[in-house]
Amino acid sequence: MTEKIDKLMEYLQFPAVRYAIIVGLLISLCSSLLGVTLVMKRFSFIGDGLSHVAFGAMAIATVLNVTDNMLIIMPVTVVSAVLLLRTGQNTRIKGDAAVAMISVGALALGYLLMNLAPKNGRTSANLSADVCSTLFGSTSILTLSQKDVITCVVMSAIVVAVFFFFYTKIFAVTFDESFAKATGIRSDLYNLLIAVVIAVIIVFAMNFVGSLLISALIIFPALSAMRVFKSFRSVIVCSVIISLFCASMGLLLAILEGTPVGSTIVAADIAVFFIFSIISMVARRGEK
Repeated sequence: MTEKIDKLMEYLQFPAVRYAIIVGLLISLCSSLLGVTLVMKRFSFIGDGLSHVAFGAMAIATVLNVTDNMLIIMPVTVVSAVLLLRTGQNTRIKGDAAVAMISVGALALGYLLMNLAPKNGRTSANLSADVCSTLFGSTSILTLSQKDVITCVVMSAIVVAVFFFFYTKIFAVTFDESFAKATGIRSDLYNLLIAVVIAVIIVFAMNFVGSLLISALIIFPALSAMRVFKSFRSVIVCSVIISLFCASMGLLLAILEGTPVGSTIVAADIAVFFIFSIISMVARRGEK
């Protein structure tokens, strides 16, 4: 144990490791805040769909040799969030079909573009490594720059501020959208706001945990909290605590054992979900 602690202290002396921990905790915080709303509104599919869109946008940025790929990934993902919401409300194209159409199409076209474009000195092995890293996250945590951290801090502050400033409106839209409309709340506007904020979170989380694992960070903490708690505020608080705990444990294990960061964090989320499921089962039997 002492050897592990010494090894951890040694790694923490490197700025890149500290950057990864800061970014990981911020992404987990933002994901858990909006995750509860998405799960309760049955919008969980949006996170998965947008993660595929972000991959396709990243492939376009790679093919075009864009230095700052955020200039393409961010607007494409945000626009797709709007389209998913609008298309999902269309009576001719149901929500699940819209997600399948946009997300799978973006994923396939992105991979196709990366294969057809000039390789610029990359071998097929390099291409496979790039795709695997993008889909499942980097196997190394030493990839974040100070600029990445500053950007993530700013965007996380905006996300948290938006959530707390519009908390009552989000609460109303989440539980009873029809009643919210009757009271004068513009539910369509707040649904759009939620979708755009989730798009922003997904874009910043993609390089950290991978585009296929982002939705797990959004869904699992919320589902775990909902197994034990019932009130909206309690579920959110518990979801945030679970998300931060799992992110911390996943990051520490990744540092000490050299495992992929995204997969390790998701594995911790899954373990906590099963623990909370058992607690819920025991509590229900105790009530009987």
